[in-house]
Amino acid sequence: MTPSVLSLPLAFDARAIEKRVGLILLSTDHSTEADFARLVAGPRVGLFATRVEYANPVTHENLRRMEPRLGAAAALLLPDEPLDAICFSCTSASVAIGDAAVEAAIAAAKPGVPVVTPPGAAARALSQFGARRISLLTPYTVETTSGIADYFEARGFDLASVICLELEDDRDMARISTASLIEAAVAATHGEAEALFVSCTALRSALIVADVEARIGRPVVASNQATAWACLGLCGVAPEPGLNAGRLFDMPFQLAT
Repeated sequence: MTPSVLSLPLAFDARAIEKRVGLILLSTDHSTEADFARLVAGPRVGLFATRVEYANPVTHENLRRMEPRLGAAAALLLPDEPLDAICFSCTSASVAIGDAAVEAAIAAAKPGVPVVTPPGAAARALSQFGARRISLLTPYTVETTSGIADYFEARGFDLASVICLELEDDRDMARISTASLIEAAVAATHGEAEALFVSCTALRSALIVADVEARIGRPVVASNQATAWACLGLCGVAPEPGLNAGRLFDMPFQLAT
């Protein structure tokens, strides 16, 4: 049968969904999409993801190798259409490459779009809590963790404790049980720390923030939780109720002035 063409006039919305968040993920990432699907996606916010080639182990050299690939990855996010935010979802790579260099690489393909990095979002979140003396927990090696520690010290944070788990493969980091993460986070929190930052987008730490806060009685910031909060803030969208994502999701996102 030959198809017939419906002659009714069609109305088109300006966008298929009101707000658009782009995700640039490592090729090995197991955790970010699930966290953003739970914390960010909703009736007003759509997620659009692409991946950048990455090879373990987590070393400064391997992390730096992603820099020249970021522009091509960003260009695949709804080509020729605007986004409200782009998140490069790797804490250690953002530190190794540098926030400014990450932003420049993405801006070459997506000019004018705000770029969110995990360490930048975490530093912003900790500052909004008023926390200056913090504890840091990472799954990385001592060498990679030292770079994360240097990043936060350079931004004026006093590190009460720095604890790492000495893992080299981000796929192993993603497999750490949430029960183990809770115990590691509690153990890593120094008695004098005003807050705890759990670094690494591979960790399923966004799931356990509220549980750790209940144990330590202080704010907890985790990489994917912080970037999700920042992306929602840049979209001007409040988090959905009942996410159980910790104190940060009760805190308004303040645009930089």
